[in-house]
Amino acid sequence: MLAVMYIDMNSFFASVEQQNRPELRGKPVAVVPMVTDSTSCLAASYEAKAFGVKTGVKVGDAKRMCPGLILVQGSHDQYIRVHHDILKAADTVLPVHQVHSIDEFACRLMGTEREPARATELGQRMKRAIRTRVGECLTCSVGVAPNRFLAKVAADLQKPDGLTVLRAEDIPARLLHLKLIDFPGIGPRMNERLKRLGITTVEQMYAMSEADLGKAWGSVVGREWYYQIRGLPSHDPFEGEPPRRTIGHSHVLGPERRDEAPARAVAMRLLMKVGQRARHLGYTAQHLTLYVRYLDGGHEYGPRQGWGRRGWTSRAALGGVNDAPTLLRAFTDLWEKRPPGRLIQVAVTLHDLAPNLGGTPSLFEEQRRLDSLSKAVDSINKRYGADVVYPAAMQDARKAAPRRIAFGNIPSLDVPDVGSGDEG
Repeated sequence: MLAVMYIDMNSFFASVEQQNRPELRGKPVAVVPMVTDSTSCLAASYEAKAFGVKTGVKVGDAKRMCPGLILVQGSHDQYIRVHHDILKAADTVLPVHQVHSIDEFACRLMGTEREPARATELGQRMKRAIRTRVGECLTCSVGVAPNRFLAKVAADLQKPDGLTVLRAEDIPARLLHLKLIDFPGIGPRMNERLKRLGITTVEQMYAMSEADLGKAWGSVVGREWYYQIRGLPSHDPFEGEPPRRTIGHSHVLGPERRDEAPARAVAMRLLMKVGQRARHLGYTAQHLTLYVRYLDGGHEYGPRQGWGRRGWTSRAALGGVNDAPTLLRAFTDLWEKRPPGRLIQVAVTLHDLAPNLGGTPSLFEEQRRLDSLSKAVDSINKRYGADVVYPAAMQDARKAAPRRIAFGNIPSLDVPDVGSGDEG
């Protein structure tokens, strides 16, 4: 029985740019974090995809692949606003049950909505509502299936602007032509693992038992696949989201910010954003990690504790808090341990998160004071604009490390400059 409608926006970032800038329509467009050949494409229009340009391709290579490629620096805030406009449009057709990324979301089907003809009609209405209410360039591919996993697979079957209804009786026949790597959750490494085990076709995977799939994956995840690929709702992970384990930001430094003082100011700005996100989402953290990458790779320092393949990192214990003063003290201690040298990237991450259920205050008066101070600063910045109140040490970096593209976690529109995911 049909249960889920999955909506996947087509070339979302590039489509938003083409919607807002008519002169870009019908032309090959690549959205980039900054206009330079050394960075990578965040997204490409279908006109650019026709030349092989896609997410992750180096800009220099993309320009060689696609003569006349137009580079557009991505606008995070603009994409968030359009994302929320799309959700409002979708709600006029079906309630949005779960948002999976900035350009993908899913809706439940209930009662007669589960009938194939009715589901098809709703899918067409969904596509029409987004185009008419948000913009004619904002097309989407819609998949309808017995569970969320197969609904996402169905949405991928016709791109762009497709609508696919995958009934229980269509499974697995309509999927046997796919490659294993076409399934969400099977990346290059997992695909190679399955190949080494002699699993190379979708038909082989469907023939395996629940236990054998568990062994192939080496975890309970494989057992879940047995149910997901068959469209069985009892094991569909549509309900709930896994708990968040980390919150982090990173930033690639421009030439003017690679010396110690300006790099520290940028890292401190990232720290303030991470702390604000944690408080907004209701999480406390046990540890803070500082990561720095050096312009020369740091090879002249030789092997030592804290050095990884590409940079230096160190961790400080926080003790389950999220207040700004404690984060600043921990950050300062980590920064002072950092080996000297010019930097090209900085990152800060909160680890081992735990939800602060009900906002239970600390038993210790000093910690309650620190929490109250941080909440007061957040409230002021929310009301009057990002970084109205900030640590003096980040004075020169207030406009550095702006919000970048949010793929998996979408910030609320009323939380100023609280970005999502890695930045750079």
